[in-house]
Amino acid sequence: MVQRKVTYRLYPTAAQLAALEHQRWVHCLLWNEALAERRQAWSERQESLGFSAQCKRLTEWRTQSKLLRDINAQSEQVTLKRLDLAFQHFFRRIKNGETPGFPRFKPLHRFKGWGYKTHGDGWRLVTNERMKHGTLRLSGIGKVAIRGKPRTPGTPKTCELFCRNGRWYASVTLNCEPARQRGDTLGGLDWGLETFATVATPTGTETIDNPRYLAGILDEIRRVQRDISRKEEAARKASGKTRRFPVSNRLQRAYEHLRRLHRKVANQRHDFQHQTTARLVGQFAVLGLEALNIRTMTASGGQYKKGLNRSILDAAGGAFHQLLRYKAEEAGT
Repeated sequence: MVQRKVTYRLYPTAAQLAALEHQRWVHCLLWNEALAERRQAWSERQESLGFSAQCKRLTEWRTQSKLLRDINAQSEQVTLKRLDLAFQHFFRRIKNGETPGFPRFKPLHRFKGWGYKTHGDGWRLVTNERMKHGTLRLSGIGKVAIRGKPRTPGTPKTCELFCRNGRWYASVTLNCEPARQRGDTLGGLDWGLETFATVATPTGTETIDNPRYLAGILDEIRRVQRDISRKEEAARKASGKTRRFPVSNRLQRAYEHLRRLHRKVANQRHDFQHQTTARLVGQFAVLGLEALNIRTMTASGGQYKKGLNRSILDAAGGAFHQLLRYKAEEAGT
């Protein structure tokens, strides 16, 4: 029994969309208030607040605030837990001599969503036996239509709601027993950029072409970005503000156009890598890989290395190896 995630896309009505945005705003407010309380406790009393202490404070806050009372209590605890994890990672990075990255206050557009701990407490997934499509019942929102399906059905455990490029999604963690067919061939794989991968077998070599999805749409992305820059500069001059200037309908449409372009590239890359890794796992019983450190490979190299870094990140070698690894584990490869 292992845990796997499945992502469903939500199709809310206008009223449900307003309720989703309202709950996101309340969770964002809770994050910022909890962060402010931690900072104040340390600056005034040298006291380090933890997750359990803030959960007790949450009980008091809920008695005083109707906004918090109207939201599922366990989902609010998940938001506090995320803040606690952010502080844990902050102290870990200090200990390891890395850039600390102190947890920040978040504006609404940078707060993606919230989560639920237990199936049946604040949320319930209602689908068929294959867990394909159906509805998601959310506390304070209602039954939201969803589309999506897992490769292996299982038992829902936790749920995370998030907004990406104006669309709402639910990432559900399942307890399941995945199984895959594996091949009987021995091989070695060399990931690259000129060709996406070169696979060596006892009978010869096979190459997998690099689709270069970003390169094919890069000119259009640059054109839209230049258009956005011109519109933003005009908005700054007209309003006299360098930040939080009014956004016109034309500028909003340009933002949406840019989001669609990036979403298209991400979806194409995601689909290609899933299909390629599934085919490789179904072909080989043993597959040798090289050890890659993408962060080191894409370290800043100035103007001359910018194009190479972009190509490395477009090929997404880290994600490719990660997908290949977990599928190989499922198949016993």
